[in-house]
Order: sequence, then C-alpha cells, then structure tokens
Amino acid sequence: MIILEYFWYNTLKIAWCYTKNMTPNPNKKSQQEFGKNIRKMRKQKGFSQEEVAKMSKISTTYYAGIERGEENPTFSVIENICKALKIKSSEILP
Repeated sequence: MIILEYFWYNTLKIAWCYTKNMTPNPNKKSQQEFGKNIRKMRKQKGFSQEEVAKMSKISTTYYAGIERGEENPTFSVIENICKALKIKSSEILP
C-alpha cells in the first residue's frame, strides 16, 4: 500500500510518499500474551521495568516494548528475563 502524507515546510506544502507494510503480524497475539505474562510475573516479584531490564542486560525501552507486545525478543533475551525474574520459561510462554 502506498501512503501519501503532506506536511508544511516553511510555506511550501510537501508530499511525502512511502510504502507501508500492511500485512498483519501472525505472532502479534502471542507477543501480547507473552508481554502480559511477563508483566504479571514482574509485578508479583515486586520489580520495576528498569530493574528487570538492567538484570536482563537490555534497555528499559526495549523491555517495556516486550511487555506491550510490540517487540519480538530472541531466545537469549527471554532466557535473561527468566533468570532476572527467577522463573521458568514455561511460566510465561503462551
């Protein structure tokens, strides 16, 4: 799908044209469920997002995206999060 957007630059109206992938992500639901599970476990353990991110050796922004279901973490990241929360992966995987 081609998207055409307009924006004003000084007094000129400029068109910005780009393509956007409109294919649905089949893993989105799993990512969101995974994120909800991690958030639930983190809160049960009494950790902040910043604390878990630091212990998992990832940025807070990336960790927050995982909890929101916007990021698709690698196995090693999942493993580090599980170690930080002291849980088994089976407790959070959908």
